[in-house]
Amino acid sequence: MQRLFSTFANSWPGFGLFIQRLAVGIALVHNGIVQLEVQKAGLTMPEIAGAILGILLLIGLWTPIAGILVAVIESWIVFSETGDVAAPIMLAVLGGTLAMIGPGAWSIDARLFGRKHIAG
Repeated sequence: MQRLFSTFANSWPGFGLFIQRLAVGIALVHNGIVQLEVQKAGLTMPEIAGAILGILLLIGLWTPIAGILVAVIESWIVFSETGDVAAPIMLAVLGGTLAMIGPGAWSIDARLFGRKHIAG
């Protein structure tokens, strides 16, 4: 993970990434819950997978991988649905940006894979 990102954004940029992760994660989990209640034919599995990835984004774990998978799954939903596709397009773009930018300093990824400070 450290090879992907030289630093994990902190301060205001880190807070911005945290807010972006929260917004995308909450939207994905919400879509998954709504899908379980409505159960439209054929689209249950992508929405459930999106909800699981949303949980990973919420906590900031494996963010680049989860972001790529969110972009792929939401793109699949865009091409599978016939109704309003604005939300899946937005989630696909935001998932892709999270994959490219990274999780930020306020994430489990930063704790697990960030540079360690040696007290001495």
